[in-house]
Amino acid sequence: MWRSTGTAALAVAMMAFGAADEVRAQCSPENWQECGGKPWVIGEPETPIGEKWWPHPLWGEGDEAGSTNWYTKPEVVMRAIAEADKGKVYKLGRPYEAKMPLFGARKFSLRIPGTPTGGPFGANRIIWHDEFLATEIGQVGTQFDGLGHIGVMIGGPGDKDRMRFYNGFTETEVGDAYGLKKLGTEKLHPIVARGVLLDIAGARGVEMMEAGDEITMADVRAALERQGMADFQFAEGDGVFFHTGWGKLWNVDNEKFNSGAPGIGMEVARWLTDEVKAGVVGADTWPTEVVPNPDPACAFCVHQHLMPRHGLVNQENMYLDELVADGVWTFMYVYSPVPIVGATGSIGAPVAID
Repeated sequence: MWRSTGTAALAVAMMAFGAADEVRAQCSPENWQECGGKPWVIGEPETPIGEKWWPHPLWGEGDEAGSTNWYTKPEVVMRAIAEADKGKVYKLGRPYEAKMPLFGARKFSLRIPGTPTGGPFGANRIIWHDEFLATEIGQVGTQFDGLGHIGVMIGGPGDKDRMRFYNGFTETEVGDAYGLKKLGTEKLHPIVARGVLLDIAGARGVEMMEAGDEITMADVRAALERQGMADFQFAEGDGVFFHTGWGKLWNVDNEKFNSGAPGIGMEVARWLTDEVKAGVVGADTWPTEVVPNPDPACAFCVHQHLMPRHGLVNQENMYLDELVADGVWTFMYVYSPVPIVGATGSIGAPVAID
């Protein structure tokens, strides 16, 4: 009797230890080495997103401009210019104001210090207004993610030599309280791209997708088919933009807008980087990628694939409704990141020219 009970107890104990080992082996922040096979893990899991990604295979060691290097190539720029054959201009950016949706605890505060701020001077009695702006300059409104915005922590929380960004730059090399020492937006080139708009909401037959809806390659193909572009050939340096309808919530239901978003997952992200070799990606949502990701272990893993691994810049919170209404699927896209030395991203007003 004792022997039987002991055997049973040993079996239970072994099962418990096995369960504990299984928990320890699960893909988690503490056990990222166990995440092999996840869509965001490219190659062997040397880092939380797979094999090391530096130096960049196209742009080389030490490069800080990433995908904007495409726009130093005349053939890429001329491809874009060829799209502007009607002369109609579309605003793709939204007005900046305090009431707009803001991620987390970010703020946007504009003040006019005195009205008028200065004057009068001269016999002509000139007066003027100046503004003072306090905000996360690259991460509010129609925001543009630069290459110093997103990184990967490989070692412990305080090990800055093992926090890596685009082209392998470490936090030790990049970080500074007075602006990034590497990968600031001043290192990016002005963008003149052939823009390609994919109306995913339209392809799904809805006005607005829902938070957590992942855009798949099947959606991309369906959108191209619906837009009469089934045989369209993407090219290196193209800008690829996704319309989800989520922008209809802007300043209408900010709480829902910020609660999550439809967007691309790793399948489409890998298509953009590996096949298209896009120069810029964007959407009418705040992250471009799907939030929440269908896999709860992924926390903005698409951002990490686009920026640290590939140097692909990301334009968020775009206004795409007028392009959709007019059926303008290809256009000349123009945007120059504001060259603030050491900034993580950029405000600004992108435009499309048809």
